[in-house]
Amino acid sequence: MPPDEGTALYRAALAATSPEQGVPGPLLEVGSWMGKSALYLAAAAVRNGRQVVTVDHHRGSEEHQPGWEYHDPSLVDEATGRIDTLPAFRRTIAGAGAEDVVVAVVAAGQTLAAIWGTPLAFLFVDGSHTDESAQRDLRCWAPHLAVGGTLAVHDVFPDPADGGQAPYRMYRAALDTGDYEELPGTNSLRLLRRVRPGT
Repeated sequence: MPPDEGTALYRAALAATSPEQGVPGPLLEVGSWMGKSALYLAAAAVRNGRQVVTVDHHRGSEEHQPGWEYHDPSLVDEATGRIDTLPAFRRTIAGAGAEDVVVAVVAAGQTLAAIWGTPLAFLFVDGSHTDESAQRDLRCWAPHLAVGGTLAVHDVFPDPADGGQAPYRMYRAALDTGDYEELPGTNSLRLLRRVRPGT
């Protein structure tokens, strides 16, 4: 996450959880990788007395697997032969002194969403970038976002020449429901405020 988008994420999370907004609930991040974006959310959460929940299986997305463009062999667990970003994530959070603010859930997003029961003030979706998984993230988590809460989506590129299209199509699907109004975004970070209950 580039610094300008991280700063925009922080500011959006801070605004969404401010006492003036009056939106209940924690912040939740779908897709954590090694924890950089979680720290931007944690900084906002500390300011407004909230918690950040992150959900990630920590096995990497499709593009991180062997033979793919973003594969990093140093992230392969020798015991299992699989990607494991959880140790790096934990170091990031601990190094920033954010362990009391960030609650990490190691699971697939849809697994946690099925048992989740708390309204969210802020939902940041930055998970896998296939159409199937992006739409699933929206379908599973959007119903938990409180009215007045903010949905943030990362890696939204309207022009296919700039990047993958799954996050863009997920963002458009949310906007097309009429349940959201668009807020100013920064580069590939797009922000939507829920204006009415939805599914």
